[in-house]
Amino acid sequence: MKPVIALVGRPNVGKSTLFNRLTRSRDAIVADFAGLTRDRHYGNGKQGKHEYIVIDTGGFEPTAESGIYKEMAKQTRQAVAEADVVIFVVDARGGVSAQDHDIGNYLRRLGKPCVLAANKAEGMHDGQQLVEFFELGLGEVHAVSAAHGQGVRTLVDLALAPLNLPDEPEEAADGEPGVIRLAVAGRPNVGKSTLINTWLGEERLVAFDMPGTTRDAISVPFERHGQRFELIDTAGLRRRGKVFEAIEKFSVVKTLQAIEGANVVLLLLDATQGVTDQDAHIAGYILESGRAVVVAINKWDAVDAYQRELVQRSIETRLPFLKFAALHFISAKKRQGIGPLWGAIAQAHKAAMCKMSTPVLTRLLLEAVQFQSPKRSGMFRPKMRYAHQGGMNPPIIVIHGNSLEHVTETYKRFLEGRFRKEFDLTGTPLRIEMRTSANPFADKSDR
Repeated sequence: MKPVIALVGRPNVGKSTLFNRLTRSRDAIVADFAGLTRDRHYGNGKQGKHEYIVIDTGGFEPTAESGIYKEMAKQTRQAVAEADVVIFVVDARGGVSAQDHDIGNYLRRLGKPCVLAANKAEGMHDGQQLVEFFELGLGEVHAVSAAHGQGVRTLVDLALAPLNLPDEPEEAADGEPGVIRLAVAGRPNVGKSTLINTWLGEERLVAFDMPGTTRDAISVPFERHGQRFELIDTAGLRRRGKVFEAIEKFSVVKTLQAIEGANVVLLLLDATQGVTDQDAHIAGYILESGRAVVVAINKWDAVDAYQRELVQRSIETRLPFLKFAALHFISAKKRQGIGPLWGAIAQAHKAAMCKMSTPVLTRLLLEAVQFQSPKRSGMFRPKMRYAHQGGMNPPIIVIHGNSLEHVTETYKRFLEGRFRKEFDLTGTPLRIEMRTSANPFADKSDR
C-alpha cells in the first residue's frame, strides 16, 4: 500500500503549490489569495523508489463552528485521519499566528507523525528567522520553498522516514502467483457487496439499501473452475464535497489503493441512475492507474426499454475512453447475467499480461504505415522503423524511429486499433510510446 501524506495549514501558506511540486503536476489551482482550496484533493507522488499519495487540503480553522470554514475543517480532519504522516505548512515570512497555534495543538493531541515545514523561505539563510516556530511544539522546523523547489526532497524524506518503508517498492499488483486480484469499484449503493455475496453464495458482506454501508476495502478469497481470485469490495467513491461523515474518513484512500493494487477492476454502474460525472471520474482513475477493466451495469431488471436506451447512450457519451472494455448488463440481486462476467474478467487479465513478440509488432507497424502514413509536419514526415514491448499490466508498445514527436494522437489511435485487433487486447488499456533516435550531426555546425 502506498503511504499517505496530508498537507495541513492555515489559508494561503502554499499548500497547493507544495502539492503540485510533490505530484509534479498542476492539478491544484494556485493563486495569491486565501481560501481557494476547499475540498480534499488527491494526487500521486514519487521520490526515488518510493511512491505515495498526497492530499491537499483547504485552509484549516480547527475552532470554526459554522459556515464554509466548518465544512473545510471537516475535510481537513478527514484528510489527517486518512494520512500516515502530516506535513504542517506554515508561512516563514508571515511568522507564527494564533491559527497556527490552534492547528499545532490539534496535531499534537492526535499524536500522528508530523513534520513542520516553513514555506516561502527562499533567500532566508539565517536560521534565526525560523526560531519562533519552535513554540508550536512540533519539533524541528524545516525551511522549504515550494515555488522554487528548495528543500522539498529533504522534506519528503523526513515525512517518509517514520514509516520505515522497505528499500524495494512492493509490487502490489502481482500478489500471490496464480491469484487474480479483482476489485469491485463504483459509487455508493450500486450493488457491489450484493454482487460479491451472489458470487460467494453467502451473506459474506453487509449489503443494505443505504449509501456508504461499506467503509473499507474488504478482501475475500474465492476459487472458480480452478482459478483463484481475491475479491476486493471497495467503499463507494463519492464526490469529495459529499464525504462528511467521520466514519467514512478512510473510504477514498482505501478505494484508490485497492484499485492500484488490483489486476482487474470491475466498474459497477447503476442502471436506475445512468452514468454520472462521478462514474466518469472513477473510470478515469482506473484508466490512469493502468488497470484492466470490465464494465457492468447493475439493476438492469429495474429499468424499462426507454431507460435502457438512455443508459446505453450515456455510456457512449460519458465513457468513450473505455471502448476497449467489455460491457455487461446484470442484476446482482436476481443473479441475472453474472455468469458471463467471469469470462470477461479472465479475458481482461489475459490481455493485460499479454506477451507480444518484437517481429510481430514490427510487422504490424510497417503494414500500418504502408496502409496509411503518418501526417507530414512541415518538412518532416515521421519515420517509424521498429516496435517492441516495453511492459505489461498495462501493455506498453515502444516505437522507434525519426521525428516521432510529430506523430498525432489520431495516428496513435489508428495504430492502437491495429495492435488491439491482432493481440485481442479487450479489457486492458494500451500505451504507445514514441522514441526518436538522436541525430548524431545535430551539434555539428556546417563547414
